[in-house]
Amino acid sequence: MKKYSPVVIFSYNRIDNIKKLLKSLNRNFEFKKSDLFIFQDNYRNLDDKNKVINVINYLKKLRSKKQFNLVIREKNFGLAKNIIQGVSQVLKKNSSAIFLEDDLIVSKNFLKFMNLNLIYYKNQKKVWHISGWNYNLNFNLEEDAYFTRGMNCWGWGTWRDRWKYFEKKPNVIIKSWTKNKIFRFNFDNSINFFSQIVRNQNNDINTWAIFWYAVIFLRNGLCLNPVKSLVKNTGIGNSATHTKFIKKIFNSKLNISNIKKYKLPKEINENNFAYNLIVDNFSKIKKINLWNKFLIKAKNLTRC
Repeated sequence: MKKYSPVVIFSYNRIDNIKKLLKSLNRNFEFKKSDLFIFQDNYRNLDDKNKVINVINYLKKLRSKKQFNLVIREKNFGLAKNIIQGVSQVLKKNSSAIFLEDDLIVSKNFLKFMNLNLIYYKNQKKVWHISGWNYNLNFNLEEDAYFTRGMNCWGWGTWRDRWKYFEKKPNVIIKSWTKNKIFRFNFDNSINFFSQIVRNQNNDINTWAIFWYAVIFLRNGLCLNPVKSLVKNTGIGNSATHTKFIKKIFNSKLNISNIKKYKLPKEINENNFAYNLIVDNFSKIKKINLWNKFLIKAKNLTRC
């Protein structure tokens, strides 16, 4: 039995980002003892060609120094397909794995937290997903982690016997889900996660994470989250289109504390305090978005 779960990275055209991610992973003691897989997508258009080639050349050169599994797609898969197939491929031969996209950096304790919980909750079938990221909110809990229904995909891990249920069938979901189910899926209607299902059906977007959340939700599964985030998304910056308030919630700072022993939840149940805190902040975002829509409409009216 392997001591550590393999680390899996999905990359595309951002060479600086993947360098930062690998640098942050190298600060984790477990990384040198972990199998590494990188799934490199091919270029989507000519504008991306040179950037993608630069990343591929960098990874090939890196592999000559550090042996790892490099899969270079022969054609452009797109993010969703690259991730779905990559996760499935790795979990065919491994009972669990840890997954990252190339616009993330991790704390020096990230792999410790992930491996600990992938082992600890392996046989607890109510637990489906381990997240390394968390919202930038003051949870103020006695424990170092908590459970909710919500699935966060910025640095996560799961097991083969859970992922095998993954499916992407927006038509089935839209036809079969009741209003009450959608209400609960949308965190008591504080945020419209379900709209992502509809947009995938209409081919407006092509994503995967919302369907993994749906699979977990349908089976009353729970996701473990660290109280203080061990992952930072470097894609959230000045160019983001959200308001400062929205950016603040998602722009989590890395927890750099050197925790020797994590205090985990005593019971495998959704933490009501954490859930309500997230719902309250989602509701604030919803109000801001409604206000912004009103301002845009008012501005357009003045131009008529």
